[in-house]
Amino acid sequence: MVNLIWLLMLAIGIVVAALNGHIESVTSSAMKAAELGVEVAIELIGVMSLWLGLMRLAEEAGLVKGIARIFGPAIRRLFPSLRPDSKALGAIIMNLSANILGLGNAATPFGLKAMQELQKENPTPDVASPAMITFLALNTSCITLIPATIIGVRLKANSANPTEIIGTTIVATGCAMFMAILVDYFIRRRRKP
Repeated sequence: MVNLIWLLMLAIGIVVAALNGHIESVTSSAMKAAELGVEVAIELIGVMSLWLGLMRLAEEAGLVKGIARIFGPAIRRLFPSLRPDSKALGAIIMNLSANILGLGNAATPFGLKAMQELQKENPTPDVASPAMITFLALNTSCITLIPATIIGVRLKANSANPTEIIGTTIVATGCAMFMAILVDYFIRRRRKP
């Protein structure tokens, strides 16, 4: 459905530009946007490599296990259906850690791994388990302390103060995560037999 919406938006834009005699503007804008997209992607490779490398070092140094010990009790309360030795818990913690550091791209592999592990423990494989729903809610609304990717984009755009968004990012994502946990909790309580 999203592809159809994008296609319609592009087609309408091209038709309107052609009717107004500005079709060359569409071509010029498309080329500039493609060039800018490649530039931003290449420059973000450095930022992402740095943070992914740091995450890998943290994992190898055992920092992830330390984070798991610290946040384990809270995570287990959010996922009461999971066993304490569940492999999904480690992947969930890694995913949330990467999201907290603003590394959405680094969080994706951990999120996929967490969902795979949650699916293995799912008693009804055709329906998402409560743990899967909770994880999805947390993953999409996770608090971000250091929005590294956005800071990298703002650096690329020559922002005078690329880190000025940190405070508002923490507040906005904190509110989103709080609401996700709250709504998940009430829906889960309501659906209990």
